[in-house]
Amino acid sequence: MKEYTRKNKYKNEITYYKDIRFSSKKEMQRYKELELLESTDYICNLELQKKFLLQEGYTNAKGKKIRPIYYIADFCYYDYIDNKWVVEDTKGVRTEVYKLKKKLFEYKYNLTIDEL
Repeated sequence: MKEYTRKNKYKNEITYYKDIRFSSKKEMQRYKELELLESTDYICNLELQKKFLLQEGYTNAKGKKIRPIYYIADFCYYDYIDNKWVVEDTKGVRTEVYKLKKKLFEYKYNLTIDEL
């Protein structure tokens, strides 16, 4: 299993584990925890970098194409203990764009993003 790191603009280190790219060591560590939980049947359907549509793309009145807006969750899975879907994001820096997307996501999908 390969593990190596590289720094990015928020001073966290890009990390690889099992050839999966993680934005930080914290995110990689959480993945390892969730992997263990999935192997012991506490959770299932673990997905990484799941994309949620927040707003459809469209063409405005002037003919300009407006791209769709997405929120990409670090992890999404079903929790057998709490009988619910969980969406998680490991954050070091909560940017203004993230805060806005979080509000849109929680309104549209009626789910809460668990921030670690």
